[in-house]
Amino acid sequence: MKRTAVRAARPLPRHPRLALSKAEAAELPDDCPAAMSALEEESEELSQLTLIWRAIKLPIYSVALVPLTVGSSAAYLQSGLFFGRRYFLLLSASILIIAWLNLSNDVYDSVTGVDEKKKESVVNMIGSREAIHVAANISLAFGLVGLILACVESGDIRSVFLLFSSIFCGYIYQCPPFRLGYQGLGEPLCFAAFGPFATTAFYLSQGGRTLSGPVLSASLLVGLTTTLILFCSHFHQIEGDQAVGKMSPLVRIGTQKGSKVVTFVVFTLYALLIALCIGKVLPISCAFLCGLTLPVGKLVANYVEENHNDKTRIFLGKYYCVRLHVLFGISLSLGFVLARRLDGFGLLSL
Repeated sequence: MKRTAVRAARPLPRHPRLALSKAEAAELPDDCPAAMSALEEESEELSQLTLIWRAIKLPIYSVALVPLTVGSSAAYLQSGLFFGRRYFLLLSASILIIAWLNLSNDVYDSVTGVDEKKKESVVNMIGSREAIHVAANISLAFGLVGLILACVESGDIRSVFLLFSSIFCGYIYQCPPFRLGYQGLGEPLCFAAFGPFATTAFYLSQGGRTLSGPVLSASLLVGLTTTLILFCSHFHQIEGDQAVGKMSPLVRIGTQKGSKVVTFVVFTLYALLIALCIGKVLPISCAFLCGLTLPVGKLVANYVEENHNDKTRIFLGKYYCVRLHVLFGISLSLGFVLARRLDGFGLLSL
Protein backbone atom coordinates (compact mmCIF):
# COMPACT_ATOMS: atom_id res chain seq x y z
CA MET A 1 0.00 0.00 0.00
CA LYS A 2 2.80 2.42 0.85
CA ARG A 3 4.50 1.64 -2.40
CA THR A 4 1.35 2.47 -4.34
CA ALA A 5 1.01 5.81 -2.57
CA VAL A 6 4.58 6.77 -3.44
CA ARG A 7 4.04 5.94 -7.10
CA ALA A 8 0.85 7.97 -7.28
CA ALA A 9 2.54 11.05 -5.85
CA ARG A 10 5.59 10.84 -8.07
CA PRO A 11 5.74 13.49 -10.83
CA LEU A 12 5.82 12.43 -14.44
CA PRO A 13 9.31 11.55 -15.73
CA ARG A 14 11.33 14.39 -17.21
CA HIS A 15 12.82 12.19 -19.93
CA PRO A 16 13.00 14.01 -23.30
CA ARG A 17 10.83 11.37 -24.92
CA LEU A 18 8.20 11.95 -22.26
CA ALA A 19 8.15 15.74 -22.60
CA LEU A 20 4.62 17.01 -23.02
CA SER A 21 3.51 19.25 -25.80
CA LYS A 22 1.18 22.11 -24.88
CA ALA A 23 -1.74 20.28 -26.45
CA GLU A 24 -0.98 17.07 -24.56
CA ALA A 25 -0.62 18.91 -21.27
CA ALA A 26 -3.98 20.53 -21.89
CA GLU A 27 -5.52 17.08 -22.27
CA LEU A 28 -4.43 15.94 -18.80
CA PRO A 29 -6.93 15.76 -15.93
CA ASP A 30 -7.17 19.02 -14.01
CA ASP A 31 -5.64 17.55 -10.82
CA CYS A 32 -2.59 16.10 -12.56
CA PRO A 33 0.70 17.70 -11.33
CA ALA A 34 2.15 17.55 -14.85
CA ALA A 35 -0.79 19.47 -16.24
CA MET A 36 -0.59 22.12 -13.52
CA SER A 37 3.14 22.49 -14.05
CA ALA A 38 2.90 22.71 -17.83
CA LEU A 39 -0.03 25.12 -17.76
CA GLU A 40 0.60 27.00 -14.51
CA GLU A 41 0.93 30.32 -16.27
CA GLU A 42 -2.44 30.17 -17.98
CA SER A 43 -5.09 32.78 -17.25
CA GLU A 44 -8.86 32.35 -17.17
CA GLU A 45 -8.86 33.00 -20.91
CA LEU A 46 -6.26 30.30 -21.45
CA SER A 47 -8.31 27.91 -19.34
CA GLN A 48 -11.05 28.21 -21.93
CA LEU A 49 -8.43 27.58 -24.60
CA THR A 50 -7.40 24.46 -22.68
CA LEU A 51 -10.96 23.15 -22.85
CA ILE A 52 -11.04 23.91 -26.57
CA TRP A 53 -7.81 21.94 -27.04
CA ARG A 54 -9.35 19.01 -25.24
CA ALA A 55 -12.54 19.24 -27.27
CA ILE A 56 -10.73 19.44 -30.61
CA LYS A 57 -8.61 16.33 -29.85
CA LEU A 58 -6.04 17.50 -32.38
CA PRO A 59 -3.55 14.58 -32.03
CA ILE A 60 -6.33 12.11 -32.86
CA TYR A 61 -6.61 13.56 -36.38
CA SER A 62 -3.42 11.65 -37.18
CA VAL A 63 -5.74 8.70 -37.86
CA ALA A 64 -6.85 10.62 -40.97
CA LEU A 65 -3.31 11.40 -42.10
CA VAL A 66 -1.54 8.05 -41.67
CA PRO A 67 -3.80 5.68 -43.68
CA LEU A 68 -3.91 8.19 -46.54
CA THR A 69 -0.15 8.72 -46.58
CA VAL A 70 0.66 5.01 -46.34
CA GLY A 71 -1.90 4.12 -49.02
CA SER A 72 -0.60 6.86 -51.34
CA SER A 73 3.00 5.75 -50.82
CA ALA A 74 2.07 2.14 -51.58
CA ALA A 75 0.47 3.35 -54.83
CA TYR A 76 3.65 5.30 -55.62
CA LEU A 77 5.70 2.15 -55.03
CA GLN A 78 3.64 0.36 -57.66
CA SER A 79 3.12 3.07 -60.28
CA GLY A 80 5.62 5.82 -59.56
CA LEU A 81 2.74 8.33 -59.61
CA PHE A 82 1.50 10.72 -56.94
CA PHE A 83 -1.54 12.97 -57.35
CA GLY A 84 -0.97 15.91 -55.02
CA ARG A 85 -4.28 17.71 -55.49
CA ARG A 86 -6.21 14.48 -54.96
CA TYR A 87 -4.15 13.72 -51.86
CA PHE A 88 -5.07 17.01 -50.21
CA LEU A 89 -8.71 16.67 -51.23
CA LEU A 90 -8.79 13.25 -49.58
CA LEU A 91 -6.99 14.60 -46.51
CA SER A 92 -9.48 17.46 -46.11
CA ALA A 93 -12.41 15.10 -46.54
CA SER A 94 -10.93 12.61 -44.07
CA ILE A 95 -10.46 15.33 -41.46
CA LEU A 96 -14.14 16.24 -41.85
CA ILE A 97 -15.10 12.60 -41.36
CA ILE A 98 -13.00 12.39 -38.18
CA ALA A 99 -14.64 15.62 -36.99
CA TRP A 100 -18.01 13.95 -37.51
CA LEU A 101 -16.86 10.96 -35.46
CA ASN A 102 -15.68 13.19 -32.61
CA LEU A 103 -18.75 15.44 -32.57
CA SER A 104 -21.29 12.66 -32.90
CA ASN A 105 -19.45 10.68 -30.22
CA ASP A 106 -19.93 13.61 -27.83
CA VAL A 107 -23.61 13.81 -28.80
CA TYR A 108 -24.35 10.15 -28.16
CA ASP A 109 -22.18 10.00 -25.04
CA SER A 110 -24.20 12.90 -23.63
CA VAL A 111 -27.35 10.86 -24.23
CA THR A 112 -26.02 7.88 -22.25
CA GLY A 113 -24.54 10.07 -19.51
CA VAL A 114 -20.90 9.08 -20.06
CA ASP A 115 -19.87 12.73 -20.53
CA GLU A 116 -22.06 14.22 -17.80
CA LYS A 117 -19.05 15.49 -15.81
CA LYS A 118 -16.72 15.93 -18.77
CA LYS A 119 -15.96 19.66 -19.05
CA GLU A 120 -14.32 19.32 -22.46
CA SER A 121 -17.35 17.66 -24.03
CA VAL A 122 -18.37 19.85 -26.96
CA VAL A 123 -22.02 19.34 -25.99
CA ASN A 124 -21.34 20.56 -22.44
CA MET A 125 -19.30 23.52 -23.70
CA ILE A 126 -21.88 24.68 -26.25
CA GLY A 127 -24.91 23.67 -24.24
CA SER A 128 -26.89 22.36 -27.19
CA ARG A 129 -26.89 18.70 -28.18
CA GLU A 130 -29.01 19.44 -31.27
CA ALA A 131 -26.59 22.10 -32.58
CA ILE A 132 -23.61 19.77 -32.25
CA HIS A 133 -25.56 16.97 -33.93
CA VAL A 134 -26.33 19.26 -36.88
CA ALA A 135 -22.68 20.36 -37.09
CA ALA A 136 -21.56 16.72 -37.05
CA ASN A 137 -23.92 15.81 -39.89
CA ILE A 138 -22.80 18.82 -41.96
CA SER A 139 -19.19 17.76 -41.46
CA LEU A 140 -20.09 14.22 -42.55
CA ALA A 141 -21.91 15.49 -45.65
CA PHE A 142 -19.01 17.66 -46.83
CA GLY A 143 -16.55 14.89 -46.04
CA LEU A 144 -18.53 12.40 -48.12
CA VAL A 145 -18.68 14.84 -51.04
CA GLY A 146 -14.91 15.27 -50.94
CA LEU A 147 -14.26 11.54 -50.79
CA ILE A 148 -16.66 10.83 -53.65
CA LEU A 149 -15.14 13.55 -55.86
CA ALA A 150 -11.63 12.20 -55.30
CA CYS A 151 -12.68 8.61 -55.93
CA VAL A 152 -14.62 9.52 -59.08
CA GLU A 153 -11.55 11.36 -60.35
CA SER A 154 -9.46 8.25 -59.75
CA GLY A 155 -11.93 6.16 -61.75
CA ASP A 156 -11.89 3.24 -59.30
CA ILE A 157 -15.28 2.38 -57.80
CA ARG A 158 -13.65 -0.02 -55.33
CA SER A 159 -12.24 2.91 -53.37
CA VAL A 160 -15.77 4.31 -52.86
CA PHE A 161 -17.02 0.96 -51.54
CA LEU A 162 -14.07 0.59 -49.14
CA LEU A 163 -14.35 4.15 -47.80
CA PHE A 164 -18.08 3.77 -47.22
CA SER A 165 -17.34 0.50 -45.41
CA SER A 166 -14.86 2.36 -43.22
CA ILE A 167 -17.39 5.08 -42.39
CA PHE A 168 -20.06 2.46 -41.69
CA CYS A 169 -17.70 0.89 -39.13
CA GLY A 170 -17.51 4.26 -37.40
CA TYR A 171 -21.28 4.62 -37.46
CA ILE A 172 -22.11 1.26 -35.93
CA TYR A 173 -19.33 1.75 -33.38
CA GLN A 174 -20.99 4.72 -31.68
CA CYS A 175 -24.37 5.57 -33.20
CA PRO A 176 -27.80 4.18 -32.24
CA PRO A 177 -29.30 1.69 -32.60
CA PHE A 178 -26.01 -0.23 -32.88
CA ARG A 179 -23.51 1.36 -30.44
CA LEU A 180 -21.25 -1.67 -30.76
CA GLY A 181 -18.54 0.16 -28.85
CA TYR A 182 -20.65 -0.44 -25.75
CA GLN A 183 -20.41 -4.18 -26.44
CA GLY A 184 -16.61 -4.14 -26.56
CA LEU A 185 -16.41 -4.30 -30.37
CA GLY A 186 -14.81 -0.89 -30.88
CA GLU A 187 -11.29 -2.22 -31.38
CA PRO A 188 -12.13 -4.75 -34.15
CA LEU A 189 -14.19 -2.08 -35.93
CA CYS A 190 -11.37 0.44 -35.58
CA PHE A 191 -8.85 -2.05 -36.98
CA ALA A 192 -11.03 -2.78 -40.02
CA ALA A 193 -11.98 0.85 -40.64
CA PHE A 194 -8.55 2.46 -40.59
CA GLY A 195 -6.51 -0.56 -41.65
CA PRO A 196 -7.79 -2.77 -44.51
CA PHE A 197 -10.68 -0.49 -45.52
CA ALA A 198 -9.27 3.06 -45.43
CA THR A 199 -5.61 2.37 -46.25
CA THR A 200 -6.52 0.14 -49.20
CA ALA A 201 -9.14 2.64 -50.41
CA PHE A 202 -6.62 5.48 -50.42
CA TYR A 203 -4.17 3.26 -52.30
CA LEU A 204 -6.76 2.64 -55.02
CA SER A 205 -7.78 6.30 -55.17
CA GLN A 206 -4.15 7.29 -55.75
CA GLY A 207 -3.74 5.10 -58.80
CA GLY A 208 -3.05 1.67 -57.35
CA ARG A 209 -4.63 -0.93 -59.57
CA THR A 210 -3.97 -4.41 -58.19
CA LEU A 211 -4.39 -5.27 -54.50
CA SER A 212 -0.76 -6.23 -53.99
CA GLY A 213 1.03 -7.65 -50.98
CA PRO A 214 2.69 -4.37 -49.92
CA VAL A 215 -0.54 -2.40 -49.51
CA LEU A 216 -2.49 -5.25 -47.88
CA SER A 217 0.28 -5.94 -45.37
CA ALA A 218 0.79 -2.22 -44.72
CA SER A 219 -2.93 -1.86 -44.02
CA LEU A 220 -2.64 -4.49 -41.27
CA LEU A 221 0.21 -2.58 -39.63
CA VAL A 222 -1.72 0.71 -39.81
CA GLY A 223 -4.75 -1.05 -38.33
CA LEU A 224 -2.68 -2.27 -35.38
CA THR A 225 -1.23 1.14 -34.48
CA THR A 226 -4.62 2.85 -34.85
CA THR A 227 -6.39 0.29 -32.69
CA LEU A 228 -3.72 0.65 -30.02
CA ILE A 229 -4.72 4.32 -29.62
CA LEU A 230 -8.37 3.42 -29.02
CA PHE A 231 -7.51 0.59 -26.64
CA CYS A 232 -5.25 2.77 -24.49
CA SER A 233 -7.81 5.59 -24.37
CA HIS A 234 -10.00 3.40 -22.12
CA PHE A 235 -7.50 2.85 -19.28
CA HIS A 236 -8.39 5.98 -17.29
CA GLN A 237 -12.17 5.77 -17.76
CA ILE A 238 -13.02 2.22 -16.73
CA GLU A 239 -15.18 3.32 -13.78
CA GLY A 240 -17.18 5.72 -15.94
CA ASP A 241 -17.67 3.08 -18.63
CA GLN A 242 -18.84 0.53 -16.07
CA ALA A 243 -21.34 3.01 -14.61
CA VAL A 244 -23.21 3.34 -17.92
CA GLY A 245 -22.79 -0.27 -19.04
CA LYS A 246 -20.09 0.36 -21.64
CA MET A 247 -18.27 -2.98 -21.76
CA SER A 248 -14.99 -1.99 -23.35
CA PRO A 249 -12.26 -4.67 -23.49
CA LEU A 250 -10.56 -3.10 -20.47
CA VAL A 251 -13.77 -3.22 -18.45
CA ARG A 252 -13.91 -6.94 -19.21
CA ILE A 253 -10.27 -7.90 -18.58
CA GLY A 254 -8.96 -5.17 -16.24
CA THR A 255 -5.91 -2.93 -16.50
CA GLN A 256 -3.35 -5.58 -15.50
CA LYS A 257 -4.22 -7.89 -18.38
CA GLY A 258 -4.78 -4.85 -20.57
CA SER A 259 -1.17 -3.78 -20.12
CA LYS A 260 -0.09 -7.25 -21.25
CA VAL A 261 -2.26 -6.85 -24.35
CA VAL A 262 -0.47 -3.58 -25.18
CA THR A 263 2.93 -5.26 -24.86
CA PHE A 264 1.76 -8.13 -27.06
CA VAL A 265 0.41 -5.79 -29.75
CA VAL A 266 3.64 -3.78 -29.86
CA PHE A 267 5.66 -6.99 -30.12
CA THR A 268 3.32 -8.28 -32.86
CA LEU A 269 3.67 -5.02 -34.79
CA TYR A 270 7.44 -5.32 -35.13
CA ALA A 271 7.49 -9.11 -35.47
CA LEU A 272 4.99 -8.86 -38.32
CA LEU A 273 7.04 -6.09 -39.92
CA ILE A 274 10.19 -8.23 -39.87
CA ALA A 275 8.36 -11.33 -41.15
CA LEU A 276 6.81 -9.40 -44.05
CA CYS A 277 10.17 -7.93 -45.03
CA ILE A 278 11.97 -11.28 -44.79
CA GLY A 279 9.22 -12.78 -46.93
CA LYS A 280 9.78 -9.93 -49.44
CA VAL A 281 6.17 -8.79 -49.11
CA LEU A 282 7.40 -5.39 -47.90
CA PRO A 283 10.59 -3.68 -49.13
CA ILE A 284 13.60 -4.03 -46.85
CA SER A 285 13.69 -0.22 -46.63
CA CYS A 286 10.45 -0.40 -44.62
CA ALA A 287 12.09 -2.71 -42.07
CA PHE A 288 15.04 -0.36 -41.69
CA LEU A 289 13.04 2.86 -41.32
CA CYS A 290 10.23 1.41 -39.19
CA GLY A 291 12.85 -0.29 -37.05
CA LEU A 292 14.03 3.18 -36.03
CA THR A 293 10.70 3.65 -34.22
CA LEU A 294 11.35 0.67 -31.94
CA PRO A 295 12.33 2.88 -28.96
CA VAL A 296 8.90 4.56 -29.19
CA GLY A 297 7.19 1.18 -29.28
CA LYS A 298 9.19 0.10 -26.23
CA LEU A 299 8.24 3.37 -24.52
CA VAL A 300 4.52 2.68 -25.07
CA ALA A 301 4.73 -0.88 -23.73
CA ASN A 302 6.82 0.06 -20.68
CA TYR A 303 4.79 3.14 -19.80
CA VAL A 304 1.47 1.30 -19.88
CA GLU A 305 2.88 -1.64 -17.92
CA GLU A 306 4.24 0.65 -15.20
CA ASN A 307 1.24 2.98 -14.93
CA HIS A 308 -1.83 0.95 -15.90
CA ASN A 309 -3.28 1.30 -12.39
CA ASP A 310 -2.69 5.06 -12.08
CA LYS A 311 -5.65 6.90 -13.63
CA THR A 312 -3.77 10.20 -13.78
CA ARG A 313 -0.55 8.96 -15.34
CA ILE A 314 -2.09 6.39 -17.69
CA PHE A 315 -4.02 9.22 -19.33
CA LEU A 316 -0.87 9.97 -21.32
CA GLY A 317 -0.66 6.43 -22.67
CA LYS A 318 -2.87 7.15 -25.66
CA TYR A 319 -0.68 10.08 -26.67
CA TYR A 320 2.42 7.92 -26.73
CA CYS A 321 0.39 5.56 -28.92
CA VAL A 322 -0.40 8.49 -31.23
CA ARG A 323 3.32 9.22 -31.51
CA LEU A 324 4.03 5.60 -32.37
CA HIS A 325 1.18 5.61 -34.90
CA VAL A 326 2.48 8.73 -36.66
CA LEU A 327 6.17 7.83 -36.62
CA PHE A 328 5.58 4.24 -37.72
CA GLY A 329 3.21 5.37 -40.48
CA ILE A 330 5.61 8.01 -41.79
CA SER A 331 8.49 5.52 -41.69
CA LEU A 332 6.44 2.94 -43.57
CA SER A 333 5.54 5.54 -46.20
CA LEU A 334 9.13 6.68 -46.60
CA GLY A 335 10.15 3.04 -46.93
CA PHE A 336 7.84 2.66 -49.93
CA VAL A 337 9.10 5.87 -51.53
CA LEU A 338 12.74 4.93 -50.93
CA ALA A 339 12.18 1.45 -52.38
CA ARG A 340 10.71 2.97 -55.56
CA ARG A 341 13.60 5.42 -55.88
CA LEU A 342 16.25 2.77 -55.32
CA ASP A 343 14.54 0.44 -57.77
CA GLY A 344 14.48 3.26 -60.32
CA PHE A 345 18.25 3.56 -60.01
CA GLY A 346 18.62 -0.20 -60.33
CA LEU A 347 19.79 -0.49 -56.72
CA LEU A 348 16.90 -2.55 -55.42
CA SER A 349 14.95 -5.43 -56.84
CA LEU A 350 11.40 -5.65 -55.50
